Amino acid sequence: MMSLTQTAERVSIVPGVDAESGLVVSRSGARHHFDDRPLLVFWEATKACDLSCFHCRASAQPEPGSDELSYAEGRALVDELSAMGRPRPILILTGGDCLKRPDLIDLVTYATECSVPVAVAPSVTAQLSDATLHALRQHGVKTVSLSLDGARAATHDGVRGVAGHFDDTIKAIATLKNCGFTVQINTTVMAPNLEELADVAVLMHELGVDIWEVFFLIATGRGTEVIASSPQENEDICNFLVDASRYGFTVRTVEAPFFRRVAAHRRELVEGKSVVESAGPLYQRLHDRLVSQLGESSVPTRTPSAATRDGKGVIFVAANGDVFPSGFLPIRLGNIRNQSLADIYRSNPLLRLIRSATFEGVCGGCEHAQLCGGSRARAFATTGDPLESDSGCLLVARAASSLLPKAS
Repeated sequence: MMSLTQTAERVSIVPGVDAESGLVVSRSGARHHFDDRPLLVFWEATKACDLSCFHCRASAQPEPGSDELSYAEGRALVDELSAMGRPRPILILTGGDCLKRPDLIDLVTYATECSVPVAVAPSVTAQLSDATLHALRQHGVKTVSLSLDGARAATHDGVRGVAGHFDDTIKAIATLKNCGFTVQINTTVMAPNLEELADVAVLMHELGVDIWEVFFLIATGRGTEVIASSPQENEDICNFLVDASRYGFTVRTVEAPFFRRVAAHRRELVEGKSVVESAGPLYQRLHDRLVSQLGESSVPTRTPSAATRDGKGVIFVAANGDVFPSGFLPIRLGNIRNQSLADIYRSNPLLRLIRSATFEGVCGGCEHAQLCGGSRARAFATTGDPLESDSGCLLVARAASSLLPKAS
């Protein structure tokens, strides 16, 4: 279960983000372009998970793999992150279900001792006990993310494959808040829940969630069988998410860097004009549904977003040590068992091209190439080339339609 953010400026973890450039700004005022070190290191601590979610990126399994990184190798990864100096990357322990690792608390404790910020993305199962949560909090974890893929039990339980999982997740969110964690909720956008997104936003408001991170589906793992949203629907959802961010929680996206373009455009609009012309009927339905339940809000939007993308500010370490640009871009870059993660990140030719925004097609010539840059994972999934244009972006779709022969 991949979670906790591809773009991070969580109040408790990341100092700040410049709204114009999308660069992370340290407390000293320095701006970080992500060439030297990532902002986020996702470690798939295990592939084991008791759930069988039908869109799972990891194609998780009931038991750990025989080739997973050992405790000593996990400590070595922490040591390398610590040696990168300040600001150290944030280590996000994901899976599978990271709680299925018996040495998880020991790894968290060691990371905290090494001044490496650590967050966890567990599954909601019996493993997520009060004792485990208190131990994680005691040993330095400040942020926990859970997944909620619908506003109704039928929708969420259908995705997770477990009856009663929706109710368990709502209870787990309350427990996390009571324990003092910063709570992030991850929702994957797909055909079954498109029309429920406004109701999910209402839940975020009512439950006091701190961060709502919305994943835009990539056809990888079990997700190849799930219908993704269209470019126009993506544009509508992004405009809706800007609205939702006015109701007490920060909104971020995963594999939808065009959200940064939409959010920046919305900030530029003259007062009184609520949405850009590109929004369609789905936006209007979601907006109206949200306002009907929570009323209009004049609170400033909360859409800060570091200009990260797969391989730029983000790197993914699989359970066996293989390194990928992200959990959704299955191009193997090396393995930390025989190569330094820092060397892979800094020197890999593909990552250098991604960080320099050297793209093909519409993305290559787009004025938003640095702020957005498109989803490299979606480009690879649809074309086989991670440097091609992002087919999920409305600008790309419009450019493609303009090249079609006109009907006579």
